[in-house]
Amino acid sequence: MADIDLNQQEADSLMAMEKQRVSDDEWNFPKPGERLSIPLLSLDRRESFALDVTRVSVKLTKATFQNRARQAIVLLRLDIDGSPHRNPDGEEIPCPHLHIYKEGYGSKWAIPATDLVSNSDSLYSILTSFMVRCNVTQPPIVQGGLF
Repeated sequence: MADIDLNQQEADSLMAMEKQRVSDDEWNFPKPGERLSIPLLSLDRRESFALDVTRVSVKLTKATFQNRARQAIVLLRLDIDGSPHRNPDGEEIPCPHLHIYKEGYGSKWAIPATDLVSNSDSLYSILTSFMVRCNVTQPPIVQGGLF
């Protein structure tokens, strides 16, 4: 796995990079128990990214949104209405929390994400906030549907 590790400067650059949708295709927000992966590109089209949305079927308010680079590197992952997370230093972070790539640890570090999630927000509106945090300046077309 060492061949896909990034140094922190490179990871920070990828996180800050503007991302845009690949096409004008419409995507349906996943129903409970479903998963969606939407391709994104940097403005210069040299870097590819993915925006993943995963929902569980048991707890309808539980979801995970993540932004990946180079197919397998999780830059940011937002966990909503799940279990607390324990960072490598032992600190427990309640849900919602945001995993942020950290050199040597990958996405094993998390911070509170109350700035991205409030109890009154729908999963769809949280996804919109997450895309802003990921610097998706031309977001994919995602149909909200019923959830």
